[in-house]
Amino acid sequence: MCLAVPGRIISIEERDGTLMSVVDFGGVSKDVCLQYIPDAEVGQYVVVHVGFAIQRLDEESAMRTLAEFEHLGVLREEFADGFESAARQAGVANPDTNGHAEARS
Repeated sequence: MCLAVPGRIISIEERDGTLMSVVDFGGVSKDVCLQYIPDAEVGQYVVVHVGFAIQRLDEESAMRTLAEFEHLGVLREEFADGFESAARQAGVANPDTNGHAEARS
């Protein structure tokens, strides 16, 4: 599933000519592109879809949405390790935890 998830901007910087930020999604931090909202500021809440901030959101709406997503378990699914999820669905051990997978940085 791929949701549009609200999060709070905790830092902003330009990387290789692209406006990027670190966004906190209720305890999970991810890199997010701000090119669609170049005037966004640290502390603001944005809705993020596939790594891009697509609109601003007020804090109350963001917190309410995050709480509902957490209640439904969709945050866990959205931010889970892809290898872990695939292994669980296939009924096999996670290759990242049994010593057979290459280390990722």
